[in-house]
Amino acid sequence: MVKQRTLGQGLVVSAMGLGCMGMSDFYGGRDEAESMATIHRALDLGVTFLDTADMYGAGRNEELVGRAIAGRRDGLVIATKFGNVRNPDGTFKGVNGRPDYVRACCDASLARLRVDVIDLYYQHRVDPDTPIEDTVGAMADLKREGKIRHLGLSEAAAATIRRAHAVHPITALQTEYSLWTRDVERELLPTVRELRIGFVAYSPLGRGFLTGAIADIGTLDADDYRRHSPRFEGDNFTKNLALVDAIRAIADAKGCTPAQLAIAWVMAQGDDIVPIPGTKRRRYLEDNLGAAGIALSRDDLARIDRALPPGAASGERYGPHALRAIGR
Repeated sequence: MVKQRTLGQGLVVSAMGLGCMGMSDFYGGRDEAESMATIHRALDLGVTFLDTADMYGAGRNEELVGRAIAGRRDGLVIATKFGNVRNPDGTFKGVNGRPDYVRACCDASLARLRVDVIDLYYQHRVDPDTPIEDTVGAMADLKREGKIRHLGLSEAAAATIRRAHAVHPITALQTEYSLWTRDVERELLPTVRELRIGFVAYSPLGRGFLTGAIADIGTLDADDYRRHSPRFEGDNFTKNLALVDAIRAIADAKGCTPAQLAIAWVMAQGDDIVPIPGTKRRRYLEDNLGAAGIALSRDDLARIDRALPPGAASGERYGPHALRAIGR
């Protein structure tokens, strides 16, 4: 069974969550029956922290999560997000943090999730055209009305986090963090720790790359967005495979899988950090959860740091056409 960790404002969650995005969007190969079974298996194994967003599958992912948790709501922490706006054809329209939009999104998410309250409600990306004070003020109103329990931000800059936290205490910051994405160590982690805000690490497996399972970009489905992600393209892909080889060598020495080593490394960076590896298959879920039993010594961490120092990955996190409205 998965142990627990505490984010900001005393929010207790399982020490590892489940990212549900890929069950409905971005990675191709959808199988709703297996996705439902994966969520149920996660709950059986003690995962209490489920992560979704209104943009994933244009609401379909929230609907999936809502069906999966029916009759099992008690004790779960359901996190969802608003702010990224998509056109009917699925393309990105922009970011919206206006108070009226925040309220409308919350009501729609509650209906799709089939719940009375959202445990952790994130602004998915910061709207550069709406003061963060206005957006967080609207979120605080939703909390007072009993529609949400905790406020979160995703991919927000340090100064934005401080401004938001001054309006209402922020419970968690969700940002990408893994062995090949360590930017948060410079400013974001020190900031949230100073403010006693928890940190939720998405893509701790580098969008699956760090598992070692992607040796050929051609094996990805035609509609898998990673085909157009800088780190998965051309020379970057080839160079990054060397990082996976380094992870595999260390994992072999520890008697674990590369995925388990990568997640264990994130978990070892602090008890205030909760990784939410995403998967849509039970076998990968069970492998990921095995990371909780991997103890990394100081020597292990030093070896990993030598093999994959900050900035080791080749290529940007997102391509020029991806929505990347990082807060000001």
